[in-house]
Amino acid sequence: MKKVSVPATNDLCPQTLFVYGTMNEDETPDFGLFCWFSYCWLGDQLGVICAIGGPKRTLENIRRNGVFSANLVTEANLPLADYFGTADGRDADKMTVPVEWEMGAALPVPVLSSSPLCFELEVHQQIITGGNDEVMLICHIRSTLKDEALVDGGHTSEQLYQAVGAVRTCIDNDYWAWDGRHLGKWHERAQEICPGVEIGAAARGN
Repeated sequence: MKKVSVPATNDLCPQTLFVYGTMNEDETPDFGLFCWFSYCWLGDQLGVICAIGGPKRTLENIRRNGVFSANLVTEANLPLADYFGTADGRDADKMTVPVEWEMGAALPVPVLSSSPLCFELEVHQQIITGGNDEVMLICHIRSTLKDEALVDGGHTSEQLYQAVGAVRTCIDNDYWAWDGRHLGKWHERAQEICPGVEIGAAARGN
């Protein structure tokens, strides 16, 4: 197949979305939406690599606390996740929408109750990739929380993927299901949670 040179893009390899959970200085939870998330090997166990770009409350909280949660985004909680990526992270009213959450099992991090898979992460190393707010975080997985219904061993991989319905995205500003269905554009689904919400200055993460 003939290849042609194009600008750098990930449009053919969309990434899974996660809501990051952090604690503010006043011990209230904050959630933001991110997708630059992958895995690495740290010593003798699986680790996580997270890239964050731009000044965001999430990054401030991670730097102060050294811990955060990563909560899988699914078709069921996509409107809420999109809201977390649309509302300004420093807006005092951001977290007034109905959000069910609980504290992590191993770390003092907020975990999103609607997510079927949650990682509790501790930062191992921070690498500055651009300005001070362009960073890559290499993290230890201190706990993995999974919905009980997904661990009974009676499901095939296909059945699990279908049951969970994880959401993907790439630089085209769209959300996609694993089977290729279009699930809406960025900031569209947030209107289901908070009609009229404006895109915050720190949107796409917060």
